[in-house]
Amino acid sequence: MLRCIAIDDEELALELLEDNIRKVPYLQLVASCSDPLEAIRILQEQPVDLVFLDIQMPGLSGLQFIQSSPVPCMFILITAYEKYALEGFNLNVVDYLVKPVELDRFIKACNKALELHQLRSRSKSGEAPAAGYLFVSADYSLLKIQKSDIRWIEGQKDYIRIHLESSPKPVMTRMSIKAIEEELPTDEFIRIHKSYIVSIHAITSVRKNSVFIATIELPISENYREKFFQLIGRPG
Repeated sequence: MLRCIAIDDEELALELLEDNIRKVPYLQLVASCSDPLEAIRILQEQPVDLVFLDIQMPGLSGLQFIQSSPVPCMFILITAYEKYALEGFNLNVVDYLVKPVELDRFIKACNKALELHQLRSRSKSGEAPAAGYLFVSADYSLLKIQKSDIRWIEGQKDYIRIHLESSPKPVMTRMSIKAIEEELPTDEFIRIHKSYIVSIHAITSVRKNSVFIATIELPISENYREKFFQLIGRPG
C-alpha cells in the first residue's frame, strides 16, 4: 500500500485526481491540499510515500515544492503544461502527466511508483524479489495481472489483448503495446513484431519467421528478428 497526498490549487482538478487515486487499490489517500504549504506540514507530521502535484500553483510551484520537501518521497507531476517535463525529470520524478490524464496513463504512472517502492523496500530488507504484477483497466475495474501469467500480448491500435496462461479469454485494455512493453522485464519478454510481445518462457518452438506458443503461431518481423535470435542465443 502506498500512502499518498494530492496537491492542486484548482478544485475540479483536485476532485478528479482524488477520484483517480481511489480507483487504484494499492493507493491510500492520506490528504488532499489546495495549498502546497499545508501539504508540507502534512509531510512533516505523517508518513507519505507518494505525492501527486500540479506545477503552477500560487506561493510555491510544484518544482519548488519538490526541492523544499522536508522528507524523501516519490513525486508524480500532473500539469497542463508540457514545457516543464525536463525540469521535472531532472528532479527524479517518477512520472510527468499532462492534463487531461486518461485513467490508463494514470495507472501506468502509479505502477511505476509501486515498482520503485517495492524495489527500494526489498533493497533495504535484503528480501528476494517478489513475483511482479501490474494493474490494467478492464471491464470498468482494475484487474491485477501477474507478469508470470502472461503468454503473449497482441496490439490492436489503441488497445492490447493480454493472453494469459490461467484464462482462455484474453484481457482487453486501452493501452498501447509500447506502453505495456515498458512495464515488462526485458529478460522475460521480447517484442517480435510491431503487434506482438511474447513471454520467453511460453515459447515452445521457433521457426525461421515464426514463434510458436503451443499451437499458436506468431510472426517474427524483420525489424525485431536480429534482437530476438540474439536473446535466445541462436542464429537467425
